[in-house]
Amino acid sequence: MTNYSYTLFIPLIPLAMFLLIGLTGHKFKPIVSGYAGTLGLTVAAFLSYITAIRYFFIEGAVDGTYPMIKAVSTVWLRFTDTLHIDLGVLIDPISVMMLVVITTVSLMVHLYSLGYMKGERGFARFYAFLSLFSFSMLGLVLATNIFQMYIFWELVGVSSFLLIGFYYEKPSAVAASKKAFIVTRFADLGFLIGILMLSFTTDTFDFKTLTSLDGPIITSTAGASFMGLSVITWSLIFIFIGGAGKSAMFPLHIWLPDAMEGPTPVSALIHAATMVVAGVYLVARLFPAYAIAAPDALHVVGYVGGFTSLFAAVIAITQIDIKRVLAFSTMSQIGYMMMSLGVSGYGDHEGLGYMASMFHLFTHAMFKALLFLGAGAIIHAVHSNNMTDMGGLRKYMPITHITFLIACLTIAGIPPLSGFWSKDEILAAALHHNPILFGIGFGVAGLTAFYMFRLYYNIFWGTDRHYHHTPHEAPAIMTFPLLFLAVASVFSGFLPFSHMVTSDGKPFEAHTDMLVAIPSVVIALIGITFATIMYKKPSTIPDRLAGSIKGLYKASLNKFWFDEIYLFVTKRVIFAYISRPIAWFDRHVVDATMNLVGWTVTTASNKIKGLQSGQLQQYAMVFVSSVVILVLLFVYLISK
Repeated sequence: MTNYSYTLFIPLIPLAMFLLIGLTGHKFKPIVSGYAGTLGLTVAAFLSYITAIRYFFIEGAVDGTYPMIKAVSTVWLRFTDTLHIDLGVLIDPISVMMLVVITTVSLMVHLYSLGYMKGERGFARFYAFLSLFSFSMLGLVLATNIFQMYIFWELVGVSSFLLIGFYYEKPSAVAASKKAFIVTRFADLGFLIGILMLSFTTDTFDFKTLTSLDGPIITSTAGASFMGLSVITWSLIFIFIGGAGKSAMFPLHIWLPDAMEGPTPVSALIHAATMVVAGVYLVARLFPAYAIAAPDALHVVGYVGGFTSLFAAVIAITQIDIKRVLAFSTMSQIGYMMMSLGVSGYGDHEGLGYMASMFHLFTHAMFKALLFLGAGAIIHAVHSNNMTDMGGLRKYMPITHITFLIACLTIAGIPPLSGFWSKDEILAAALHHNPILFGIGFGVAGLTAFYMFRLYYNIFWGTDRHYHHTPHEAPAIMTFPLLFLAVASVFSGFLPFSHMVTSDGKPFEAHTDMLVAIPSVVIALIGITFATIMYKKPSTIPDRLAGSIKGLYKASLNKFWFDEIYLFVTKRVIFAYISRPIAWFDRHVVDATMNLVGWTVTTASNKIKGLQSGQLQQYAMVFVSSVVILVLLFVYLISK
C-alpha cells in the first residue's frame, strides 16, 4: 500500500500561511499576503489532486473495496485502552473527495479575492482568515475520530465568525457573525452530547471502529432507553443536531441568510461549497451506524432534509437580494443531500441515496461557488445586492453572463450538465424508498428552476437600468475562476461517481432512470418557462400573481417570520421568564448571601480590632486579668 503520510501537509500548509500572514502580513504590501495565501492553497490543491488520482485511479479498490487508511495517527489523550483521542489523517473515498472540493473552491476564492478585495482595509487579515478556515475545514474532513472532528468543527465555527464579521465596523456584519456563532453553538452542544453518549456506549471515538460492521456501534444490543429508542439512536440524533446547525437545516437555519453580510468570496467559500456541507459529511462519515444501527435516526435526517429543501425553495422565490436568493438556494440543496442520505440503504444499489448525496455535494460545490462568485462580479459592477437595481447586464458583462447562465442551467438540472446527473440519482433513490420525499424533491426541482431563472432574468434581461457608472466585466483575476468553475459545472457530472464513492466502499453500476429523469427535466423546463414569461421582459404578471396569493407571498418574503419568532421566544419568554428570575436570584440571593458574609466579617472585625491596638498597658491588663480569672476558676473547681 502506498504511503499517504504526505497528506498531513495538506492542512498544515494553510495553517503555516495563517501564522505567516497573521504575524507578518502588516510588514509587507497587502498584495504579498494574497499571493502567499494563494500559493499555499495551490500547493495544498496539488497534493489533494495527487492523492485523489492515486487513491481512485492508480491504486483503486483493493479486493473490490476502497480501503479506509490511517495515513497518520498519534494518541493525544488516553482514557482507557480503547477510549482515546487521536490526532491524524484518515484517507477514504469521502475524505479524498472532500479534499478536492475544499482545495478547489478555496483556491478559486483565493484567486478571485485578489481582484475583489483589492484596496480593502484589512486585506492581509482577510487572507489570514481564509487560510485559517481552509486549515480548519481540511482538518475536519481528515479527522480519524469523532472528537478530532469536533475540535476542528469548532475551529470552523471560529473561522466563520471571523470571516462573516470581517467588516467589523459595520453593525449588521457584527450582528450576523454573532448570530451565526450563537446558533451553531446551540447545535454543537447537541453534537457534544451525542459524542459523549456514543463514546460512553461504545468505548471508542475512532471512526474506523464506529463504522465497522463488526464494531460495537452496529453490534450493540443496548435496549430502549427513552421513548422506545436506543442509546445509539439518541446519540446519533444528537450528533445530527450538530450537523443540522452547521448545514443550516430547519429550524436552525436562521443564521445562513444573514451570513451574507460577509464579503462575497466568503459566501462562496463558507456558505455555498464547504462549511455548510460539513453536516452532510458528518452523517456520511457515520453512515453505516445510521443505516444499520439507527434507522430511526436516519429517518429524522431524511424528513428534516426534505422539509428544509421545500421550505427554503419557497422563500427563495420572493427574495430580491441576490445573495440571499443564493443562500436559501444553498439551504434547499443541502436539504436535498440530507434527504438523499435519509432514503439510502447500505451496500450495493441500496446505497444509491448515499452515493447520490455525495455526488450532489461535489457538483453543487462547483456550480454554487460559480453562482456566488458571479454574484460578486455583478455586485462589484453595480454596487448593489438588489435585483431591483439590476437589469440588462448581459450587454456589459458577457463572461459573467454566460457563466452565470451555465450555473443556473446546472442547478436547474438540465442535461447534460452536472446538476442533472446528481439530482436525478437523488430523485431515483427517493422514489424507490420514500414516495413522500420523492414528491417533495420533485416539486423542489421545479421551484429551483423557477427561482434561479427569476434571478437570471432580473439581472441580465428585464429593464436596462440607468446606472451611475457604466457596468463592466470584472478583471481577469476574477473571471478566470468563473470560467474554471463553469467548466467544472459542465463536466463534473461525467465522473463515474458510483465507482468511487459508495456507502460500503464497493463500486457499483448506476444507471439513469428514465422514469425519473424525463419528468424531472420536464418540471425544470416548466419552471424555466414560467420564469421566462414573467421576468424576461417587464411584465405585470408577478405583481398580479403576488396579489392573488398575498398571504403566502408576504409570508415567503418575510421568511415566515422565523427571525421574529426567535426574537419573541428569546426576549419575551427566555429573557422575561427565565433569565430575569435567574438574574433576580443572583442579585438578591447569591450576591446578598455573599454580601452578608462580607458584612458579618467586617462588623466582627471592627468590634474586635481594638484587641490589637499595640498599647503595652492594654496587653498587660488583659494578660493579668486573664491570669486572675484562670486562678480564681481553678480555685473554685478545687474547692468543689
